[in-house]
Amino acid sequence: MAFDCPEIDLEGKFVLPGLIDMHCHILESFAPHFVAAGVTTVRNTAGNVLQLKDLIEADPSAPTPRVYSADRMIDGPPGLWGPSSSGNFVAPSKLQARNEVKRQAAAGAKFIKVYGWLPKEEMEAVVEEAKAHNLEVSCDLLHSYSVNALDAAKIGVTWFEHASGFLQTLYPSWNTQADQEEWDKINWAEPNEREIKKLCEEMIKYNVKLCPTLVLSNQIMQYPDYWNPQNEIIESIAGIEHLNEQWGNMSGYMKEMKTQVGLIEAFTKKVTKTYFDLGGTVVTGTDTPAGIWTYPGAALHRELELFVEIGFSEMEALQAATIKAAEAIGLNDIGVIKNGAMADLVVLSENPLADIRNTKTIDMVIKGGKVYTQSEILENTPNQTDFMERYENFELEFAKIMEQEEIEG
Repeated sequence: MAFDCPEIDLEGKFVLPGLIDMHCHILESFAPHFVAAGVTTVRNTAGNVLQLKDLIEADPSAPTPRVYSADRMIDGPPGLWGPSSSGNFVAPSKLQARNEVKRQAAAGAKFIKVYGWLPKEEMEAVVEEAKAHNLEVSCDLLHSYSVNALDAAKIGVTWFEHASGFLQTLYPSWNTQADQEEWDKINWAEPNEREIKKLCEEMIKYNVKLCPTLVLSNQIMQYPDYWNPQNEIIESIAGIEHLNEQWGNMSGYMKEMKTQVGLIEAFTKKVTKTYFDLGGTVVTGTDTPAGIWTYPGAALHRELELFVEIGFSEMEALQAATIKAAEAIGLNDIGVIKNGAMADLVVLSENPLADIRNTKTIDMVIKGGKVYTQSEILENTPNQTDFMERYENFELEFAKIMEQEEIEG
């Protein structure tokens, strides 16, 4: 696809390919904030492709990110997030799990997401059906008590969100619902490097891919002194009521969050660097807007900082957010700067190879060949009342679709 791009004098500037957030849950209400932060593509790891239709089909130069999306997550009974809904399907049997994969493939899902309460046999059915539709399967096993990472890898799951399930592999009696005695058996501050390396060596045989979302647990562990840069993007996010209300409510459960999500931070960091050092695929993601103050777009800059803190070079961290991320999902026209690629670029005033924190010094963002300032992008933030009305209409529309399919099925 050709674009009529203007000629711009970038002398003294630094240019990156558009960044990619490989794990988020995007909504229209904060979609422009990704692009304002230089994140021109997102991998949406569960949601609803019908709800995201306008974003997915947006013009390439629109001030919203390209969206590579899963549909609603497939979980096991009774459903960690409750019964089946527009964003969550609770599969009571292998047959219904297969049927849901077929429905999602027809709806346009780019991959399939399974959740931690899905039993092994149902997960096997999902993977088998997904392969029939040439779709990869991603898993979040953080709260799993019956399937660990090695189990899932052997089944054929490709993506491991949050580097989850590794803990359960090394500590079979542990899960997030386990008695305190099981928690106390694990040295959370100093993870067992030898055992982690052995497991990573085994996992790499299955060519799985990790998206550790380090910022998710880091924000929780740092609370109340969480990462909170002051800039135009953060100021704009402060005006998105439903996001800030969500984060504020979650902060009221900080003790539980630090125990179940924050405490695994050191372990996840060790898995991330070990798997990368062994040659495995590791990419950047944020889980925005999960947890607390995982700012849309901006949080990816913190993820880059955390990658460097655990031993990635600045170049390696940037590659995990650009070319390596794009390659991991089979896209060769984003995440790079070359002839024939999408004209998605981030122009910086300071060198990120000298200090990864310089990725925040954004002068302009070029999306699909169109040049934007951050202010121009943020002007496209939807009116929140209109967004909520659209959301309610979507829920009604999706409910009708499900009712009709149930009648026909």
